Amino acid sequence: MLRRLIRWAVFLAVAGGAVFWWVTRPVTTDPALVAAMTGDPVAGEKIFYAGGCASCHAVPGSEDKLVLSGGMAFDSPFGVFYAPNISPDPTHGIGGWSALDLVNAMHNGVSPEGQHYFPAFPYTSYIKAEISDIVSLHSYLVTLPASDVPSKPHDLGFPFNIRRTLGGWKFLFLKDGWNVTASLTPEEERGRYLAEALGHCGECHTPRNPVGGLVLSKWLGGSPNPSGKGNIPNITPGALQWSEADIAEYLNTGFTPEFDIAGGHMVEVIANTSKLPQSDRDAIAAYLKKVSAVN
Repeated sequence: MLRRLIRWAVFLAVAGGAVFWWVTRPVTTDPALVAAMTGDPVAGEKIFYAGGCASCHAVPGSEDKLVLSGGMAFDSPFGVFYAPNISPDPTHGIGGWSALDLVNAMHNGVSPEGQHYFPAFPYTSYIKAEISDIVSLHSYLVTLPASDVPSKPHDLGFPFNIRRTLGGWKFLFLKDGWNVTASLTPEEERGRYLAEALGHCGECHTPRNPVGGLVLSKWLGGSPNPSGKGNIPNITPGALQWSEADIAEYLNTGFTPEFDIAGGHMVEVIANTSKLPQSDRDAIAAYLKKVSAVN
């Protein structure tokens, strides 16, 4: 009887390990989906600003927002994450990356070496981005100045520093569906793409559960600031009473209808949204009016 129990225990341990290994494996994009695409750096520049790349990857406090040396710190309940160097430097940046490598990073949260990225990198939003847009973004990024500043390692304790377990986290939370599924006009659909995919607004403005997954039932309903200082506001119609014109103006100039001005990380965000076409800012504003109210 004891031998039988031991055999079953061994079998269950092996089976459980196999399931864990399969569920947590890094998943990548079929290279054939990218092979025939040619990036457009002009279009890639627009994706760069819509995606807010410089907001996180430019050196904090630097005037030159096109030198993407990284270094910005992001506090979280799990430790401190640091934005990496994504300049074209072949050693310390992404100069050796192919367009497929960037697609795998942004869609799947997987590095060229086949490791999981931590979701401080907002691939849970970027997974909704068109592959052709990521390919064009790659073609633009390689035109920017290279920096040989090494990326700063994340400051994480056990067990949060075990990358393999992120495969299980992705199994639960890495989804490519839209959060606003109501019938939308073409302008509102454009706004949804900019806000939910490229602009990754939900990564800051949506609360998270204890393991860091977004609480989608409270989409854009505001959340505690991970730094512990204040709250990130609710931008659904349940709290934000600005008109569409007010929202679009804020995304252009940073000025609110109350004659206040944006502060904190929104200053960096608006530095990017101000470079978008007016039609894109209008589209984001129209989309925000279609989001379910969170009170």
